[in-house]
Amino acid sequence: MPELFGINHLTLSTTDFDRLVAYYTEFLGAVLAFERAATPSDPRIAVIDVGGDDHLMIIETATAPTADLDPLGNAGWGLRVGTHAQLCEVRERILGAGWPVGPIETLPTQWTMTARDPDGRPVDVRAHRPRT
Repeated sequence: MPELFGINHLTLSTTDFDRLVAYYTEFLGAVLAFERAATPSDPRIAVIDVGGDDHLMIIETATAPTADLDPLGNAGWGLRVGTHAQLCEVRERILGAGWPVGPIETLPTQWTMTARDPDGRPVDVRAHRPRT
């Protein structure tokens, strides 16, 4: 049986492609790895590098995505930064741009906050706490 290495990508749809790409690159620090223009048979896409070998694929659609929380009342996915200080920095950038973001909470193994991207979709941003 082959070994799994993790998640390759997560796909997000949006009706405002440029705004969503800018949010993840300018406010969360991800890097635009690839962008492809729409063709007669395929939508416009961008691949955003979120660290390691992990990516977001952003696809332009005519239908707005759902922005619900998961059944536990949380974001159904998240991104990770390296330190608590970086988490605070990301939160300040998001707030400074006028986008919604919750407070930073302390969990047993990490700090976490939930932001809303420009489409209203929740995304957790977390930093692991040092193990003692």
